[in-house]
Amino acid sequence: MHDLLTMRSLDSAQVAHLLDLAQTIKQRPSAWQHYLQGKSIALVFEKPSLRTRASFAAGINRLGGHSIYLEAANLMGEREPASDVGANLALWHDAIVARVYSQATLDELAAASGKPVINALSDECHPCQALADLLTLKEQLGDLSKVTLTYIGDGANVCHALMAAAAAAGMTLQVVTPEGYEPRADLLAQAQQVAAANGGSVTLHHDFKQLQQSDAIYTDTWFSMGQQRDTNQVMHDFAPFQVNQDLMQQLGAKYFMHCLPAYRGREVTAEVIDGPQSLVLHQAENRLHAQNAVLVELIAGVTA
Repeated sequence: MHDLLTMRSLDSAQVAHLLDLAQTIKQRPSAWQHYLQGKSIALVFEKPSLRTRASFAAGINRLGGHSIYLEAANLMGEREPASDVGANLALWHDAIVARVYSQATLDELAAASGKPVINALSDECHPCQALADLLTLKEQLGDLSKVTLTYIGDGANVCHALMAAAAAAGMTLQVVTPEGYEPRADLLAQAQQVAAANGGSVTLHHDFKQLQQSDAIYTDTWFSMGQQRDTNQVMHDFAPFQVNQDLMQQLGAKYFMHCLPAYRGREVTAEVIDGPQSLVLHQAENRLHAQNAVLVELIAGVTA
Protein backbone atom coordinates (compact mmCIF):
# COMPACT_ATOMS: atom_id res chain seq x y z
CA MET A 1 0.00 0.00 0.00
CA HIS A 2 1.20 3.46 -0.93
CA ASP A 3 -2.17 5.23 -0.87
CA LEU A 4 -5.74 4.40 0.08
CA LEU A 5 -7.79 6.10 -2.61
CA THR A 6 -10.62 3.57 -3.03
CA MET A 7 -11.81 0.50 -1.18
CA ARG A 8 -11.63 -1.57 -4.36
CA SER A 9 -7.86 -1.00 -4.50
CA LEU A 10 -7.47 -3.39 -1.54
CA ASP A 11 -7.43 -7.15 -2.07
CA SER A 12 -8.78 -9.73 0.36
CA ALA A 13 -5.46 -10.27 2.13
CA GLN A 14 -4.94 -6.53 2.64
CA VAL A 15 -8.44 -6.07 4.06
CA ALA A 16 -8.00 -9.01 6.45
CA HIS A 17 -4.61 -7.67 7.53
CA LEU A 18 -5.95 -4.16 8.18
CA LEU A 19 -8.82 -5.54 10.27
CA ASP A 20 -6.47 -7.70 12.32
CA LEU A 21 -4.11 -4.75 12.78
CA ALA A 22 -6.97 -2.48 13.82
CA GLN A 23 -8.04 -5.01 16.47
CA THR A 24 -4.48 -5.29 17.73
CA ILE A 25 -4.05 -1.52 18.00
CA LYS A 26 -7.44 -1.20 19.69
CA GLN A 27 -6.62 -3.89 22.26
CA ARG A 28 -3.05 -2.77 22.97
CA PRO A 29 -2.93 1.02 22.39
CA SER A 30 0.11 1.59 24.59
CA ALA A 31 2.23 -0.56 22.27
CA TRP A 32 1.60 1.89 19.42
CA GLN A 33 1.73 5.22 21.24
CA HIS A 34 5.08 6.23 19.73
CA TYR A 35 4.57 4.80 16.24
CA LEU A 36 4.08 8.19 14.58
CA GLN A 37 6.50 10.06 16.83
CA GLY A 38 8.10 12.85 14.81
CA LYS A 39 5.55 12.38 12.01
CA SER A 40 3.13 15.03 10.77
CA ILE A 41 -0.15 14.34 8.94
CA ALA A 42 -2.03 16.99 6.92
CA LEU A 43 -5.83 16.86 7.12
CA VAL A 44 -7.18 18.56 3.99
CA PHE A 45 -10.97 18.90 4.06
CA GLU A 46 -13.26 20.40 1.44
CA LYS A 47 -16.35 19.09 3.28
CA PRO A 48 -17.49 19.65 6.87
CA SER A 49 -16.90 16.71 9.19
CA LEU A 50 -17.41 15.49 12.73
CA ARG A 51 -16.38 11.80 12.90
CA THR A 52 -13.72 11.85 10.19
CA ARG A 53 -11.92 14.97 11.39
CA ALA A 54 -12.14 14.19 15.12
CA SER A 55 -11.25 10.51 14.78
CA PHE A 56 -8.22 11.15 12.56
CA ALA A 57 -6.92 13.92 14.84
CA ALA A 58 -7.40 11.80 17.97
CA GLY A 59 -5.97 8.69 16.34
CA ILE A 60 -2.85 10.45 15.07
CA ASN A 61 -2.32 11.87 18.54
CA ARG A 62 -2.68 8.42 20.13
CA LEU A 63 -0.02 7.11 17.76
CA GLY A 64 2.32 9.89 18.89
CA GLY A 65 2.03 12.00 15.73
CA HIS A 66 0.99 15.55 14.94
CA SER A 67 -1.83 16.67 12.65
CA ILE A 68 -2.70 19.98 11.03
CA TYR A 69 -6.19 20.78 9.74
CA LEU A 70 -6.50 22.74 6.49
CA GLU A 71 -9.79 23.99 5.05
CA ALA A 72 -9.31 23.00 1.44
CA ALA A 73 -12.07 25.30 0.21
CA ASN A 74 -9.64 28.16 0.85
CA LEU A 75 -6.67 26.35 -0.69
CA MET A 76 -7.60 24.26 -3.73
CA GLY A 77 -9.45 25.28 -6.83
CA GLU A 78 -9.32 28.94 -7.77
CA ARG A 79 -6.35 29.67 -5.50
CA GLU A 80 -4.15 26.81 -6.73
CA PRO A 81 -4.61 23.35 -8.24
CA ALA A 82 -4.76 20.17 -6.17
CA SER A 83 -1.49 19.05 -7.76
CA ASP A 84 0.36 22.05 -6.30
CA VAL A 85 -1.26 21.51 -2.92
CA GLY A 86 -0.25 17.85 -2.90
CA ALA A 87 3.31 18.51 -4.01
CA ASN A 88 3.83 21.21 -1.39
CA LEU A 89 2.24 19.31 1.52
CA ALA A 90 4.47 16.32 0.74
CA LEU A 91 7.50 18.51 1.45
CA TRP A 92 6.52 19.03 5.09
CA HIS A 93 4.19 16.16 6.01
CA ASP A 94 4.45 12.39 6.08
CA ALA A 95 0.92 11.70 4.80
CA ILE A 96 -2.16 13.54 3.54
CA VAL A 97 -5.73 12.76 4.61
CA ALA A 98 -8.17 14.34 2.16
CA ARG A 99 -11.95 14.73 2.33
CA VAL A 100 -13.05 16.03 -1.07
CA TYR A 101 -16.07 16.47 -3.29
CA SER A 102 -14.52 14.79 -6.34
CA GLN A 103 -12.48 11.61 -6.68
CA ALA A 104 -10.57 13.40 -9.46
CA THR A 105 -9.27 15.91 -6.88
CA LEU A 106 -8.05 13.07 -4.68
CA ASP A 107 -6.32 11.37 -7.61
CA GLU A 108 -4.64 14.67 -8.54
CA LEU A 109 -3.40 15.15 -4.97
CA ALA A 110 -1.99 11.62 -4.85
CA ALA A 111 -0.31 11.85 -8.25
CA ALA A 112 1.58 14.99 -7.18
CA SER A 113 2.48 13.80 -3.69
CA GLY A 114 5.36 11.48 -2.94
CA LYS A 115 3.74 10.75 0.42
CA PRO A 116 0.73 8.51 1.16
CA VAL A 117 -2.73 9.95 0.53
CA ILE A 118 -5.82 8.61 2.32
CA ASN A 119 -9.35 9.05 1.02
CA ALA A 120 -11.37 10.43 3.94
CA LEU A 121 -14.44 10.57 1.65
CA SER A 122 -15.01 11.42 -1.99
CA ASP A 123 -18.01 11.28 -4.29
CA GLU A 124 -16.94 7.78 -5.34
CA CYS A 125 -15.91 6.05 -2.15
CA HIS A 126 -15.58 6.14 1.65
CA PRO A 127 -12.99 3.40 2.39
CA CYS A 128 -12.25 4.38 6.00
CA GLN A 129 -15.94 4.06 6.85
CA ALA A 130 -16.17 0.64 5.21
CA LEU A 131 -13.14 -0.65 7.11
CA ALA A 132 -14.67 0.54 10.38
CA ASP A 133 -17.95 -1.15 9.41
CA LEU A 134 -16.24 -4.48 8.74
CA LEU A 135 -14.32 -4.19 12.01
CA THR A 136 -17.62 -3.61 13.82
CA LEU A 137 -19.28 -6.60 12.17
CA LYS A 138 -16.28 -8.79 12.88
CA GLU A 139 -16.39 -7.85 16.57
CA GLN A 140 -20.10 -8.62 16.80
CA LEU A 141 -20.46 -11.62 14.49
CA GLY A 142 -17.01 -13.15 14.00
CA ASP A 143 -16.32 -14.76 10.63
CA LEU A 144 -17.25 -12.17 8.01
CA SER A 145 -17.65 -14.79 5.31
CA LYS A 146 -20.74 -16.01 7.17
CA VAL A 147 -22.29 -12.54 7.50
CA THR A 148 -25.25 -11.29 5.47
CA LEU A 149 -25.57 -7.50 5.36
CA THR A 150 -28.39 -5.53 3.74
CA TYR A 151 -27.66 -1.97 2.62
CA ILE A 152 -30.76 0.16 1.98
CA GLY A 153 -30.50 3.63 0.48
CA ASP A 154 -28.62 5.64 -2.11
CA GLY A 155 -26.11 3.78 -4.26
CA ALA A 156 -23.41 6.40 -3.71
CA ASN A 157 -19.99 6.57 -2.04
CA VAL A 158 -20.80 4.64 1.15
CA CYS A 159 -22.56 1.96 -0.87
CA HIS A 160 -19.60 1.71 -3.28
CA ALA A 161 -17.19 1.26 -0.36
CA LEU A 162 -19.38 -1.37 1.30
CA MET A 163 -19.70 -3.33 -1.94
CA ALA A 164 -15.93 -3.52 -2.37
CA ALA A 165 -15.33 -4.27 1.31
CA ALA A 166 -17.96 -6.99 1.52
CA ALA A 167 -16.68 -8.54 -1.70
CA ALA A 168 -13.11 -8.66 -0.41
CA ALA A 169 -14.29 -10.26 2.84
CA GLY A 170 -16.44 -12.88 1.08
CA MET A 171 -19.63 -11.55 2.67
CA THR A 172 -23.19 -11.68 1.37
CA LEU A 173 -24.32 -8.12 0.65
CA GLN A 174 -27.80 -7.17 -0.51
CA VAL A 175 -27.99 -3.63 -1.93
CA VAL A 176 -31.50 -2.16 -2.03
CA THR A 177 -32.15 1.17 -3.74
CA PRO A 178 -35.09 2.96 -5.35
CA GLU A 179 -34.99 2.70 -9.13
CA GLY A 180 -32.72 5.39 -10.53
CA TYR A 181 -30.49 5.49 -7.45
CA GLU A 182 -28.41 2.38 -8.14
CA PRO A 183 -24.64 2.17 -7.52
CA ARG A 184 -22.35 2.66 -10.50
CA ALA A 185 -22.73 -0.30 -12.82
CA ASP A 186 -18.98 -0.82 -13.29
CA LEU A 187 -18.31 -0.80 -9.54
CA LEU A 188 -21.20 -3.21 -8.94
CA ALA A 189 -19.92 -5.60 -11.61
CA GLN A 190 -16.40 -5.48 -10.18
CA ALA A 191 -17.67 -6.15 -6.66
CA GLN A 192 -19.77 -9.06 -7.87
CA GLN A 193 -16.75 -10.60 -9.59
CA VAL A 194 -14.53 -10.21 -6.52
CA ALA A 195 -17.25 -11.51 -4.20
CA ALA A 196 -17.79 -14.61 -6.32
CA ALA A 197 -14.05 -15.35 -6.23
CA ASN A 198 -14.12 -15.08 -2.43
CA GLY A 199 -17.21 -17.20 -1.86
CA GLY A 200 -19.57 -14.28 -1.24
CA SER A 201 -22.11 -12.33 -3.26
CA VAL A 202 -23.24 -8.77 -3.98
CA THR A 203 -26.75 -8.39 -5.36
CA LEU A 204 -28.88 -5.39 -6.33
CA HIS A 205 -32.60 -5.14 -5.52
CA HIS A 206 -35.46 -2.67 -5.62
CA ASP A 207 -37.99 -4.70 -3.65
CA PHE A 208 -37.82 -5.92 -0.05
CA LYS A 209 -39.69 -9.08 -1.07
CA GLN A 210 -36.60 -10.27 -2.96
CA LEU A 211 -34.39 -10.22 0.14
CA GLN A 212 -33.14 -13.07 2.29
CA GLN A 213 -32.76 -12.91 6.05
CA SER A 214 -29.98 -10.58 7.17
CA ASP A 215 -27.68 -10.25 10.18
CA ALA A 216 -27.68 -6.46 9.96
CA ILE A 217 -29.35 -3.65 8.07
CA TYR A 218 -27.34 -0.59 7.05
CA THR A 219 -28.67 2.72 5.77
CA ASP A 220 -27.36 6.20 5.01
CA THR A 221 -28.77 9.69 4.65
CA TRP A 222 -30.82 10.29 1.52
CA PHE A 223 -29.01 13.55 0.80
CA SER A 224 -25.23 13.68 0.38
CA MET A 225 -23.22 16.91 0.53
CA GLY A 226 -22.62 18.29 -2.91
CA GLN A 227 -25.46 16.44 -4.64
CA GLN A 228 -27.84 18.54 -6.70
CA ARG A 229 -31.21 16.79 -6.46
CA ASP A 230 -34.84 17.81 -6.19
CA THR A 231 -35.63 17.50 -2.49
CA ASN A 232 -39.31 16.64 -2.95
CA GLN A 233 -38.51 14.00 -5.55
CA VAL A 234 -35.87 12.34 -3.35
CA MET A 235 -38.21 12.31 -0.35
CA HIS A 236 -40.93 10.72 -2.49
CA ASP A 237 -38.64 8.10 -4.02
CA PHE A 238 -36.98 7.04 -0.77
CA ALA A 239 -40.01 7.14 1.56
CA PRO A 240 -40.81 3.41 1.08
CA PHE A 241 -37.19 2.54 1.93
CA GLN A 242 -37.17 3.77 5.53
CA VAL A 243 -35.63 1.36 8.03
CA ASN A 244 -38.08 0.75 10.87
CA GLN A 245 -38.75 -1.95 13.45
CA ASP A 246 -41.10 -3.82 11.12
CA LEU A 247 -38.38 -4.11 8.49
CA MET A 248 -35.81 -5.20 11.08
CA GLN A 249 -38.18 -7.99 12.14
CA GLN A 250 -39.09 -8.88 8.56
CA LEU A 251 -35.44 -9.55 7.69
CA GLY A 252 -34.59 -11.01 11.10
CA ALA A 253 -31.84 -8.39 11.53
CA LYS A 254 -30.05 -8.45 14.85
CA TYR A 255 -28.16 -5.18 14.26
CA PHE A 256 -28.69 -1.77 12.69
CA MET A 257 -25.87 0.30 11.15
CA HIS A 258 -25.55 3.88 9.89
CA CYS A 259 -22.44 5.90 8.99
CA LEU A 260 -23.99 9.13 10.40
CA PRO A 261 -25.11 11.86 10.41
CA ALA A 262 -28.61 10.40 10.66
CA TYR A 263 -32.00 12.02 10.27
CA ARG A 264 -34.49 10.33 12.56
CA GLY A 265 -37.92 9.92 11.05
CA ARG A 266 -36.49 10.03 7.54
CA GLU A 267 -34.17 7.16 6.55
CA VAL A 268 -34.53 5.47 9.94
CA THR A 269 -36.90 5.67 12.87
CA ALA A 270 -35.68 6.82 16.28
CA GLU A 271 -36.85 3.50 17.71
CA VAL A 272 -34.31 1.64 15.58
CA ILE A 273 -31.28 3.93 15.65
CA ASP A 274 -31.58 4.63 19.36
CA GLY A 275 -32.50 1.06 20.29
CA PRO A 276 -30.33 -1.75 21.68
CA GLN A 277 -29.74 -3.22 18.21
CA SER A 278 -27.99 -0.05 16.98
CA LEU A 279 -24.24 -0.25 16.29
CA VAL A 280 -23.82 3.35 15.14
CA LEU A 281 -21.61 4.42 18.04
CA HIS A 282 -19.52 1.25 17.71
CA GLN A 283 -18.99 2.14 14.04
CA ALA A 284 -18.04 5.70 14.97
CA GLU A 285 -15.56 4.50 17.59
CA ASN A 286 -14.03 2.03 15.17
CA ARG A 287 -13.33 4.76 12.65
CA LEU A 288 -10.36 5.72 14.85
CA HIS A 289 -8.98 2.19 15.10
CA ALA A 290 -9.47 1.31 11.42
CA GLN A 291 -7.86 4.58 10.35
CA ASN A 292 -4.94 4.06 12.69
CA ALA A 293 -4.36 0.68 11.08
CA VAL A 294 -4.29 2.38 7.67
CA LEU A 295 -1.85 5.02 8.92
CA VAL A 296 0.45 2.43 10.45
CA GLU A 297 0.42 0.35 7.27
CA LEU A 298 1.08 3.31 4.97
CA ILE A 299 3.82 4.85 7.10
CA ALA A 300 5.45 1.42 7.42
CA GLY A 301 5.47 1.23 3.62
CA VAL A 302 7.23 4.58 3.36
CA THR A 303 9.86 3.81 5.98
CA ALA A 304 10.48 0.19 4.97
